[in-house]
Amino acid sequence: MSTQDLVAKLWNLCNLLRDDGVTYHEYINELTYLVFLKMVDETGTDNNIPEGYRWADLEHYDSATRLEEYKKLLIHLGSHGTTITKAIYANASTVIRKPVTLNKLVSEIDKLDWYSAKTEGLGDMYEGLLEINAGEKKSGAGQYFTPRVLINAMVELMKPNLDDVIVDPTAGTGGFLISAHHYLKQHNDIESLEPDAYDKYQHKTFYGMELVPDTRRLAMMNLMLHDLAVNDDSSGILYGDTLSNEGKALPPASLILANPPFGTKQGGGVPTRDDLITYTSNKQLAFLHLMYLRMLKPGGRAAVVLPDNVLFEGSIGQTIRKDLMEKCNLHTILRLPTGIFYAAGVKTNVLFFSKPTDVKQDKGQTKNVWVYDMRSNMPQFGKRTVLTQAHFDEFYQAVGSDLTQVDEAARHSFIKNHQHGSEIGNIDTCRLRCFSREEIAKKDDVLDLAWIRDDKTEDSSNLPEPDILINEALEEMAGAMHELQAILVELGSAEESDEVFL
Repeated sequence: MSTQDLVAKLWNLCNLLRDDGVTYHEYINELTYLVFLKMVDETGTDNNIPEGYRWADLEHYDSATRLEEYKKLLIHLGSHGTTITKAIYANASTVIRKPVTLNKLVSEIDKLDWYSAKTEGLGDMYEGLLEINAGEKKSGAGQYFTPRVLINAMVELMKPNLDDVIVDPTAGTGGFLISAHHYLKQHNDIESLEPDAYDKYQHKTFYGMELVPDTRRLAMMNLMLHDLAVNDDSSGILYGDTLSNEGKALPPASLILANPPFGTKQGGGVPTRDDLITYTSNKQLAFLHLMYLRMLKPGGRAAVVLPDNVLFEGSIGQTIRKDLMEKCNLHTILRLPTGIFYAAGVKTNVLFFSKPTDVKQDKGQTKNVWVYDMRSNMPQFGKRTVLTQAHFDEFYQAVGSDLTQVDEAARHSFIKNHQHGSEIGNIDTCRLRCFSREEIAKKDDVLDLAWIRDDKTEDSSNLPEPDILINEALEEMAGAMHELQAILVELGSAEESDEVFL
């Protein structure tokens, strides 16, 4: 049985829970509880779970009493067993209401070909389930799931190495850390590392923080099935709010890979972390400020997914962007196409930046910002048109495959070749363009830079769907509301923490 077959069979088991009114996201949690027990049994790591609370014990219960015993098991494992076990079962409770449903689930899970799954990789199996769950709009899980093709591209461009401390402050289900782990395994013989180096890799390389308990549970399971940061109190996915002082538990990063949650959290107030310079209720701006100011250590690099409003919001937004370009080299922005995230019409970008090794060099770090437009005249992505690695090919040609350094000569050459190869010889049709720091300053430090005429929006007969247009309008309105709120704060007529209504 291939990993894909196993994923399909496990996902189809959710049909057993339909009569119990179980949502997709609840099912993934339930499946995590059961699969963890089964994985411990299959991999011979029974010492993770106390005797009497293992898969074999669950199987041996009488079918009439199994559900009640299972409920007791979940509560017990929340406070007994190894670190990973207690994390998986923290505050666990079952959504299964009928004994026959649990009996069928246990029976069907036990029938699956776990030997083949272990050969192909249990982590890949679990990633497959998370991906399907994110694709189901009713699950509500899309907000925690960044498309794997985008994650892999960002990781490959950032070139993780064995000396890195890799941090994702909004870890979700752990996709960035898992991808970085895959990349390092492909380029290094991890199993042959000396004991000290292997210990560093396992326990001092991968860090994340997640605020939502159920999502953190999935992330811990994900890392465990990839044999990463298992039973470690200080690495892996920590539970907490990165924008509070809890975030200080994360170590300084040499590489940050992140996709902070979208949307404005109404009434959420400003970050409570006490070591920031600028405070804003815009969570994406707050995360960006925290990452370049405190989390990224000297000489570090970052690749971060952020929505358009971060690039154009005035007042505090302008202050943060200007400070970013002073303290870091914001060398590349990738304008992503629409439709690749769960919310229709959300426009996003990847910001690539690095910090100087000398902490005293905190002025004028950004000389040029290179923008690659992967959005204009691109298809509307979604279930019908799926984003693939091939869609990044020209971006790689334009900026190179290594964004730990910037080859400006090669980038200018790409633009020149495009101009010569174009029938009209027009630079405005090239997807790559360089903006000097001076040009950006004249635009009030706005980084929402576009120059290619988008035929999709120009042609009235080919306008985006109404829900996409509405989402775009709401996003622009949210940005305007925050800008007006900032003006009120400056005038002394409002507090920064006041709720903004839209």
